[in-house]
Amino acid sequence: MTTFNPTMRLGTLVPLLVFAALAMLPFVASALDQSFYVALFARIIIYAIAASALNLALGYGGLVSFGHALFLGLGSYAVGIPAFHEVSSGWVHLALTLLACGVVGYVTGLISLRTSGIAFIMITLAFAQMGYFLFVSLKQYGGDDGLSVTLTSRIGPLDLGDSVTVYFVALAVLAAVTWWLARLRNAPFGMALRGARQNPRRVHAVGLPVIRYQLTAYVISAMLCGLAGMLLANLNAFASPSTLAWAISGELIVMVVIGGMGTVFGPLLGALAFLGLEEVIKSFTEHWMLVFGPLILLIALMRNKGLVGLLQSLERRRPVAENGNSPVAAPRVRPAVKGGL
Repeated sequence: MTTFNPTMRLGTLVPLLVFAALAMLPFVASALDQSFYVALFARIIIYAIAASALNLALGYGGLVSFGHALFLGLGSYAVGIPAFHEVSSGWVHLALTLLACGVVGYVTGLISLRTSGIAFIMITLAFAQMGYFLFVSLKQYGGDDGLSVTLTSRIGPLDLGDSVTVYFVALAVLAAVTWWLARLRNAPFGMALRGARQNPRRVHAVGLPVIRYQLTAYVISAMLCGLAGMLLANLNAFASPSTLAWAISGELIVMVVIGGMGTVFGPLLGALAFLGLEEVIKSFTEHWMLVFGPLILLIALMRNKGLVGLLQSLERRRPVAENGNSPVAAPRVRPAVKGGL
C-alpha cells in the first residue's frame, strides 16, 4: 500500500514551502512594521523571474548567454521612457517591453546562433554592451545618471508604484513562469530543446529544426527577462544603464548554476541563496565579497544540479520503511574481503 511520506520529493516540497513563505511575508512584515523586507524579497522574486527566463535558454537549450542584462534593461526603460513623457498605462509599458525584447531578442538571437561555444558567449556579451552604451549616450533620458520613474505602471486598479502591490504581482508572475516551465520541460518542444542541448546533430538528424527551436526559446527568454526589468523599474522607481552591465548577466548565470541548471525550481532557490547570502554577509562585514565569493563557489561545486540536486540527493539517502510509517536508515553491507581478517 502506497502512503504519502513528507520526506520524499524534497526537490519539490522545499520550493513549494518557499512559495508559501513568500506569500505570507508581506503580512508578517506589516505586523512587525518591517517594510524593508517587502522591498528586499520583491527584488529577490524579480531576479528569480529573470533567472527563470535565462534558465530556459541556458538550462533547457544549453545557450550560455552573457547578454540577458540587455533585456532586463530594455524592460526597465520601457517603463522609464514612457513615464518621462507622462504615459503611466501599464498596458503600454507591458506592450513596449514585450515588443522591444521580442524584436531585439529575435535579431540578436538570429545572429548569435550562427556561432556556438565561446563565440556565442562573446557575441551576446557584445550586444549587451552595445545596449549599455546606447542608453548611456541618451542624455535626454538621464544618460549615465539614469532616469527617475515618476509615473509608475498602472494596470487597472493596480499601481505598481506600491511595494506591496509590485511584490504580489511579481510573485504571481514567478509562480506562472515556474508552472509553465514545469509543463514545458516534458512537452515535445521542451524535450526537443533539451535533446538539442545534449546532441544537436542527432536531433537535427531526426528532422527537427534545431536552430528554430533554440531561437524560439531565446526570444521567449528575452521577453520574460524584459518583464522582470519592467517590474524592477517600478520597484526602484528608477531605470539605470547599470541594469544592462555585463555583471548583471553574470549574476543571473550564477543564480541559475547555484539553483540547478535545467531544473524547474532552481532559479528561485538560486536567487534566494545569492541575494539572501549577499544581504546577510553585508550586515556583518563591509568586506563581504571576501566571504561571499568562496561561499558561492562552494555551493556551485557541491552538486551538478545545484541546490535542487542537493535536495534530491538527500531524498535518495533517506529510504522509507516498507509500511510507510517512518524513514529508516539504509542497511550497511560490509564488502567481502579476500582472505578475511
